[in-house]
Amino acid sequence: MSKIISGFSKYSKSEKINWLVNTYFSNPDDARVILEQYLHSNEKLQQLHDEFIENTVSNYFLPLGVAPNFLINGKTYAIPMAIEESSVVAAASKAAKFWLDRGGFKTKVISTKKIGQVHFMYRGNAQRLHAYFKSIKTQLFADTDALTANMKKRGGGILDIELRDKTDALANYYQLHVTFETLDAMGANFINSCLEQFAKTLKNEALNFKGFTEEEHHIDIVMSILSNYVPECVVRAEVSCPVADLQEKEGVSGVEFAEKFVQAVTIAEIEPYRAVTHNKGIMNGVDAVVLATGNDFRAIEAGVHAYAAKDGAYSSLSHAKIEDGVFRFWVDLPLALGTVGGLTGLHPLVKFALELLGKPSAKELMQIVAVAGLAQNFAALRSLTTTGIQQGHMKMHLMNILNQFEASNKEKTKLSSYFKDTTVTHSAVAEALNDLRR
Repeated sequence: MSKIISGFSKYSKSEKINWLVNTYFSNPDDARVILEQYLHSNEKLQQLHDEFIENTVSNYFLPLGVAPNFLINGKTYAIPMAIEESSVVAAASKAAKFWLDRGGFKTKVISTKKIGQVHFMYRGNAQRLHAYFKSIKTQLFADTDALTANMKKRGGGILDIELRDKTDALANYYQLHVTFETLDAMGANFINSCLEQFAKTLKNEALNFKGFTEEEHHIDIVMSILSNYVPECVVRAEVSCPVADLQEKEGVSGVEFAEKFVQAVTIAEIEPYRAVTHNKGIMNGVDAVVLATGNDFRAIEAGVHAYAAKDGAYSSLSHAKIEDGVFRFWVDLPLALGTVGGLTGLHPLVKFALELLGKPSAKELMQIVAVAGLAQNFAALRSLTTTGIQQGHMKMHLMNILNQFEASNKEKTKLSSYFKDTTVTHSAVAEALNDLRR
């Protein structure tokens, strides 16, 4: 059967499935069963999924976990996390419990501006372009009144429009650089609609501007699009306590723990190879909450990692210090999130997650997400600088290994008990399971 197909999007779902399993799978019936068992569990939800994206053939499930006991600015939260990686939810929960008795997490939103740009080419005198921009700036705002009316009523809208000369990097390249306040909406559609209107006004009004030469009347619009880099939409989350309060058990003093912890963070600040993995740990917590609340984790990832390199070299997003006997650990994250629009009012589990969090505003959600990232980072560094990362991680990974070997519930119970005091490795689990079965 040919692997090239025309009109695939017009096929019914059953026709799509039939073509896929018969074309690409050695056992079409088994492949069909896998797709269909996740397809018919909830017809209402399935209709939503079919309208979210194109060419749906099934549903892909992730676990939804909850990390309780987060004390944030004096308020207690149970944080929803959608993620498949072992130990992430457990680590976040453990960090939340650790800081619960040490004052909890403190957060503040530093700024909430978002950015969009109209990219265009202009082959003429820069001073005349600036004069043209100055003459139409008021009209740029006016031409988007219909688009911004509702946002303005809520206190948001377009904050400013700048003309930026980028010709030193690319010949003839300029941009309109626009800042927005979108309140509780992530605002992608709002921003892009405004930008496309700016582009029309910019191009059309140039034809009538008397200050241009004949050639300068023609402005070439390349594209109009929001930016997922939001260095002015930033939230800070932090924890602090007297160094002595960090001691949990005999053998490691609070001072020893704090000093080693700060050293580990400093290494991530100066060593990019470490910083990438360090920041990936932060994003374990961030992405899990972003996904659970129906936000765009790809946009968040791209913006956060760009922010980590804002000073010219990729570096740690979190920072730590000891000052006057007090340990302080904090993170600044650029997070453009929404609690209205998109999936937030459609997907039942997203609505569940937002209600679990007390129906937060976008600013409140920024703070919760940043805390989840900081908690995850704290838990990882705490393990790395004390017992090592693998001890706890592999304990959590034990069930994944046992499931690979199709262990029974009885076998899982016995081996979970056995590995409480034994190092978990793939080969060790395989050997123990074989011994048990013999």
